[in-house]
Amino acid sequence: MAKIGSNGKVTDSTKQGGLAAVYYFGSIFGCFTGGWFADKFGRKRGVFVGSTLCIIGAALMCGSQNANMFICARVIAGLGIGFINVIIPPWVSELSQAHDRGASFSLVFSANYGGIAIAYWVNFGIRNTPIEFRWRFPLGLMAVPVLIIFVVITFLPDSPRWLMANGREDEAVEVLCKVRGDLAPNDPKVMNEVAQLKAVVEAGFHKRNDIWNMAIGRYSGRLHLGRRVWLGFWLQEIQQWTGILAIASWAGTLFSFAGFDAYKSAWLAGLVNTVGVIGTVSSSLVIDRLGRVRSLLISFIAQGISLFMVAAFIRTAEITSDPERSRRLGVGAACMVFIFLFLFTLFNIIPCWLYGSEIQPQEVRARGYSFTILGWAVGCGMNTFVIPIMLNRLGWKTFIIFGVFNILALPVIYFLYPEVAGRSLEEINLLFTSNSLLAQKNVARYHRLIDEAGGNVAVAARRFLDSVDAEYNQSLETGVIVEEEEGKTDSGHVEEKSASSFEASNLRAERLKR
Repeated sequence: MAKIGSNGKVTDSTKQGGLAAVYYFGSIFGCFTGGWFADKFGRKRGVFVGSTLCIIGAALMCGSQNANMFICARVIAGLGIGFINVIIPPWVSELSQAHDRGASFSLVFSANYGGIAIAYWVNFGIRNTPIEFRWRFPLGLMAVPVLIIFVVITFLPDSPRWLMANGREDEAVEVLCKVRGDLAPNDPKVMNEVAQLKAVVEAGFHKRNDIWNMAIGRYSGRLHLGRRVWLGFWLQEIQQWTGILAIASWAGTLFSFAGFDAYKSAWLAGLVNTVGVIGTVSSSLVIDRLGRVRSLLISFIAQGISLFMVAAFIRTAEITSDPERSRRLGVGAACMVFIFLFLFTLFNIIPCWLYGSEIQPQEVRARGYSFTILGWAVGCGMNTFVIPIMLNRLGWKTFIIFGVFNILALPVIYFLYPEVAGRSLEEINLLFTSNSLLAQKNVARYHRLIDEAGGNVAVAARRFLDSVDAEYNQSLETGVIVEEEEGKTDSGHVEEKSASSFEASNLRAERLKR
């Protein structure tokens, strides 16, 4: 049986990356299984399953006797974290209001960065203990926060949107009343939100729920599910190539490049991730005011500049012959690392995690968000594998490469990602109705649909979904996917559909089931 390195220590950079990356391999399976499970059985039950898998994986990693057992345990833990990651953001989105959805998620996500900071300080505290204890104890300790989630989750309400979609309207209204400030069921605010939910839920589309159909955009017509799921995927993929893992996970190695000894490098690594907690909490103050897109544009510019300066400081410190100047340059590099991580957690991390859940339709929100988590898992898996190799072989040039990735992300975000801040989830469903990939054209069409409905989101959503349903039914009969011409407004042939009752829409849904 293979051993886990020499006395538990793996020194080869390729093996280090491989053992870390296999965790994300498990997450890939977990995100798709968890997305299906959450849409089928509810958000709370999905988190229960994910937490259980994480606890089992942590226990097995802690007690691993050989590399094979350790790898299997990493896959199980990754499977569990895939469940949790694919469920929590949609759940928070569905419980939050349009004006503070970003802030709510920021506060929830701060616990994630808090865990990262605690892990670094634990590693710092046990750095002088026997080597086997140094890797087993932190891996076993990761079961503790998951146990807390396991207990706390029993006291939280399930998603009102999931409850409504599964025929539990009374429970959905009750949850909405509680999370909106103990309002009465007949409060106009609650009634308006319920009307929007009904408009989306009662226009049920069943065949396009399939993961493969979503991946290739088949049967979704102007819902453009294929575009939505891949926007979520690529946003996470872009985030992982900003250099964040090189900064956060290999901070100690980075500080050693800057000239700090082992003690200071470990201390600074814990401190830099503590700064991440401050940035994540602070993002709750700006994310809804600035919006998702503007926050991302600010972050990519600032992060790219920070990484270029890190590379410049480290390189100059390497070639200088003056020890004092080299020390000052090392301090400069360390400062830029802190600035990078603060900017990343303030402007970047929340939009990248939240956006993918906001843009998915209710019927497939968790499954659609699976592609966002797939982007995270693939990006993290690739980075955890290649970063040790890059740092070992390229040194300071690694940060130049990541800085370039930040700059290249700017036109992608600006032209392809419509702004969703301040809009309800039902309104966002109307933001991707144009056949054009350009964000600006989709926003223009969104305003046209709302204007044609007299500003009533529920009416606009119902008209649009009825038209998509009619196009899909016609495609079943003719074998041709029918799509409206881009330049035409919807009012002409949708007005007739909008006159149809909720019962007629349900009849069409039953037809699709058969």
